[in-house]
Amino acid sequence: MEILVQEADPRGAPPSPSGPVLRLRLIGQMEAWTVSSESVLPVGRKTRALFAVVALSAPRAALRGRLAELLWSRRPEEQARASLRQEVHRLLEALSPAGGDILTVTRDHITLRPGAAWIDVDQVMRATVGQPAALSLLDGDLLEDLDGLDPSFDMWLTTERERLRDRGRSLAEDLLRGVSDPDVVVPAAQQLLRIDRAHEGAWRALMRAYAARGERGMAIQAYDRCRAVLADLLDASPSAETQKLLTELRGPSGSRLPLRPPAPHQDETEETPALAERGFGPTRGGAHIGVLPFTLLGIEAEEAHLGPGLAEEITAALSRFRWMFVASSNSLARFADENRDEVAVRRLFGLDFLLDGSIQRVRGRLRITVRLLDLRHANQVVWARRFDRQAHDLLTLQDEIAAEVVAQTDPEILLIEARRVASRPTTGATAYHLLLRALSLINRLERSALVQAGAYLQQAIELDPDYAVAHAWYAYWQTFMLGQRWAEDPTAALEAAERLADRAILLDPFDARGLTICGHVRAFLHRRLDEAVGLHERALALNPNLAMAWALSAVTHAYLGNVGEAERRNLRYKKLSPFDPFAFFFDAFFVLIHLMKGEYESAAAVGRSVVGMNPAFSAAYKPYLAALGYLGRSQEAEALRRRLAVIEPDFSIRSFLATTPMQRESDRVHFAEGLRRAGVPEREGRVEITGSNLLRL
Repeated sequence: MEILVQEADPRGAPPSPSGPVLRLRLIGQMEAWTVSSESVLPVGRKTRALFAVVALSAPRAALRGRLAELLWSRRPEEQARASLRQEVHRLLEALSPAGGDILTVTRDHITLRPGAAWIDVDQVMRATVGQPAALSLLDGDLLEDLDGLDPSFDMWLTTERERLRDRGRSLAEDLLRGVSDPDVVVPAAQQLLRIDRAHEGAWRALMRAYAARGERGMAIQAYDRCRAVLADLLDASPSAETQKLLTELRGPSGSRLPLRPPAPHQDETEETPALAERGFGPTRGGAHIGVLPFTLLGIEAEEAHLGPGLAEEITAALSRFRWMFVASSNSLARFADENRDEVAVRRLFGLDFLLDGSIQRVRGRLRITVRLLDLRHANQVVWARRFDRQAHDLLTLQDEIAAEVVAQTDPEILLIEARRVASRPTTGATAYHLLLRALSLINRLERSALVQAGAYLQQAIELDPDYAVAHAWYAYWQTFMLGQRWAEDPTAALEAAERLADRAILLDPFDARGLTICGHVRAFLHRRLDEAVGLHERALALNPNLAMAWALSAVTHAYLGNVGEAERRNLRYKKLSPFDPFAFFFDAFFVLIHLMKGEYESAAAVGRSVVGMNPAFSAAYKPYLAALGYLGRSQEAEALRRRLAVIEPDFSIRSFLATTPMQRESDRVHFAEGLRRAGVPEREGRVEITGSNLLRL
């Protein structure tokens, strides 16, 4: 047990009488101590996770809706909020020995009182080259004992760990660059390697420092450790630069190498094949997936075609997703017996994922069970679904099931890939890996995470200027930055979105996702709705199972006033991908559709659910508010306005009318009147309209 002492040390100064009343360690295993060295760490893992999220949100308030979604994402909203209330009570009870009002709890927020706690993560984030002692706190993973609580929490935790590592790595790199004495370089390089074991620059600095001290054996040993770490973490070999340094070390002048490598000549090649393989060249990636013929249970001989037939249908549907590499199901058929060998499948075909399942007949119905295996993690089942259908039209049944399977596994595999990459160091990241890191952050829709996602996408394009997928997602990212009013230069962001979207479809005119994203940019940002419809239709022709294309085309039709068609398309999205990672965005279109149809109760009910899924998404609040206005629910509308004001402080009737893509005047007036009845002001703040009705508030 750690005891608070009065002298300063790298783990933080003890609180003064007017300072912190709590000492909170989040790096490694979580700890919480009072000034009298009494542990107040909550017993339950969910309670500890709740406290950690609130602490890491400080000084900002944590939204209760967001906390419920992070910790109970698989439960209905009301159950999640009830569970949150119980955990808040347990947390307050656990912290009571510390005395004082450590937490401020309101109906919508939970806030850690400023100055109430010393937090190790804060110390690391505030460390500088002049005061780097807090780097010694990075002796483990953030909240290493809280993995596996909830998929949403795990994704949040991965991002926070990466943010902390990035900060520590950046500071340690600055410290290493600033020293020249070999005796100082060695501990500085070792400190950087404790944060990022795969940092080749640190390994090379360590090798050179040992050589400069005359310890050539230690330098060569450092190379061997570097090689082992890279093989373990990145499945890669040391770069050409590191191997060249090893050759020099083994030469006759190995003990007289300079501490710093010589500067490269201007005409020296900047890129080698080894570096390209490590992600410094135009390398791309994607998930490799195969589908085994389905096992038949109780199926007559005349229907034996169902197993390979469904596998072929799913394989063909998967091949429409441009970012996947799909193996032929016929080639995999010989592994579909009872003694199949997944290790051989992975080795022979280079597969990351394998889809298989079974078909069982029960009188006039068929039960189809499908599962997705991650071959890289001991054949772990990462997704499964059961379908019960009438067996009267087998061809239609195969089409329907294949459509739903691929529509749901597409985002599932993307998330798995993103989580896998996010747990690795950023050193040597390829354009594909940077793209995946960005995707893991976008759907969180937190400002800092979204800004970081943009940086990753920009880096991906810099690494590979012809990477169509990265251009498309970067354009999509711009729509969120503009929609949330977070873009520092809205006019530049507007232009960038169009340029990126156009570039994406120029680079790959057959990528359905790029086409539908371009269509959304044209509709939402530039109000060119007819052009948007054409792009969405081409996307759906190329990949009719892309749920995103159905949803984004739905909102375009809503903007045009085609409410019936908008509803049909959004229902199709929901059937294809009922648990889509972007459901908070796509389901918000239902709120708009119900509002336009005058179905205010339905609009309010769906709006309440969507806002609960992601309280940071400002666009969902607006049709929900308008529906509440027509329903006369002033109290609920007032609470919702306060929450929207945190995201968009200057939202008004005028700003809505200036920016809405809705084409029909009657729809605009109807929406605005609902907002007016909900208490939204006519004008607020300074409104400057630029370009295509773009606002800067």
